[in-house]
Amino acid sequence: MSATKLPEVWLRGPLVDVQALLQPVAHALLQAREELNELMEGFPEALLWEKLVGMASPGFHLQHLTGVLDRLFTYAKGEVLSESQLDYLAAEGKPGENITGVADLVNAFNNRVDNAIVQLKATDANTLTDWRGVGRAQLPSTVIGLYTHSAEHTMRHLGQLLVTVKVLKQ
Repeated sequence: MSATKLPEVWLRGPLVDVQALLQPVAHALLQAREELNELMEGFPEALLWEKLVGMASPGFHLQHLTGVLDRLFTYAKGEVLSESQLDYLAAEGKPGENITGVADLVNAFNNRVDNAIVQLKATDANTLTDWRGVGRAQLPSTVIGLYTHSAEHTMRHLGQLLVTVKVLKQ
C-alpha cells in the first residue's frame, strides 16, 4: 500500500454514531462513493450517454445509483415514493434538462450517500427487523433488508459502471 492510498473504508474502523449492524452498509456506500468519484474524474461528457452492445450508459448508472438509494431509504423509513421520486425513476437513463452532466450526476450521488449515512445514524437498532413494503405491490422486506440491498445494489452497479467507463475510454 502506498503512503498516500488509504485502506478500503471498511478497514478504517467503525463510523461514529452508526449502529454496529449497519456499519457494513455505511462502509459499502462510502467505498462506492470514493471509487465512483475517482472513476468519473475527467470522464468525457460526450461519452456519458453512450451505450455499448446494449449495455446501459454511464449516465444511466449514475442516475440509477442515486435513484435506487433514494427509493430504498424511503421504503426503509416506511414511506411510499413521492411523485418526484416516481418522475426521477421514469427519467433514469435519459439525458434530462437538469442533472445531465458528469459533475452534476456525481454530485447528486455524493449528496444521496451523505443523506443515507445521516439516515443510518438515525436508525434505531430495534427497528432493523421491522417489516417494510417495497414498491406499489408492497413486497415484503425489512429495514435491514432494504439497507443491505442498497449496499449490494450500489456495488453491483458501480462494477457495471467501472467496466463500461473503462471500455468507453479506450
